[in-house]
Amino acid sequence: MELITITARDLPDAWFQCVYAILDKGHEYVIDRGSFEGQKRLEFDYITVQITHPGVRPLIPDIPPGLGIPNPVAEGYVECYLPYLMTAQKSPNEDYTYGQYLEPQIEEVIKMYRQTGHGTNQAYMTVGDPQAIFLTDPPCLRGIDTRIRDDRLHFIIYFRSWDLWNGFPANLAAIQMMKEYMAQQIGVDDGEIIASSKGLHLYDYTWELARLRTMKEKRL
Repeated sequence: MELITITARDLPDAWFQCVYAILDKGHEYVIDRGSFEGQKRLEFDYITVQITHPGVRPLIPDIPPGLGIPNPVAEGYVECYLPYLMTAQKSPNEDYTYGQYLEPQIEEVIKMYRQTGHGTNQAYMTVGDPQAIFLTDPPCLRGIDTRIRDDRLHFIIYFRSWDLWNGFPANLAAIQMMKEYMAQQIGVDDGEIIASSKGLHLYDYTWELARLRTMKEKRL
């Protein structure tokens, strides 16, 4: 197992560094079970990404116009996605949303910090339950831990599986907006994001796009 650590200034920087690194460090394998079964993934064994200024705009990736490739996160998508992260809103065809797990915990964490102070390790928000293992597609985000240090709210996030091309930038942009809301409600400043995963990957249909964005040659 190779452990990768990346330190980035903002969300676009984090995405670019991860895409650049996975082309060299990723493990290629065929998906036996899960999304796009039978196709290939390029995946880190384990990665931790520290983002020191995640609130810097824009929150979505920077794609130079000259490359001629679409942004992996469409303009306005994050704002539409945010309710699925923060509220229990769910469509009839959905097994779950992150918001159905997070909505009550968000307010409880805010109350915990406001009423009992910042010195606690209990302000952790869980995604999923024991029955999630039986779903065809269990939640990828499994937990958001929080810490207030130097009057700044920091998030520590874990994803069991994570699509680097589309999911990583969209998820982190929405999570950052949620963090800003919580920091404002608590009465502290916005802080860092530290995200980790043993399943951050690129599907094979995005490999060429990744090489175009990073201008890296195909590895031998």
